[in-house]
Amino acid sequence: MATQECLWLKRLIREMMSTLNHPIQIYCLSESAINIARNLVFHACTKHIETHYCFVQEKVLTHDIELLKIRTKKQVADIFTKALAKAKFESFCEVLGVINSKFPLRGSVKF
Repeated sequence: MATQECLWLKRLIREMMSTLNHPIQIYCLSESAINIARNLVFHACTKHIETHYCFVQEKVLTHDIELLKIRTKKQVADIFTKALAKAKFESFCEVLGVINSKFPLRGSVKF
């Protein structure tokens, strides 16, 4: 799914700017998933993977995408899926550009 979304964005950017020739970088936690995508050789341990999942492999081979390993400590997507310590939560918010609003969340009337 991420691959399809990235390729759609790449086509959109290419239409607007006409120059986007480098592969899109997709970060992945799983070293095994990256290795499977880079290696088209059929293995007994991957025989359960259906052929329509080979889409990512095809896009890696055609250099449309590049799969990169990301360390667990740097995985910003964890902010959406895990309970995080305050410091890590705040640093991920900063990376995403989310700011702490100083305005009150509830309306009030002062006389």
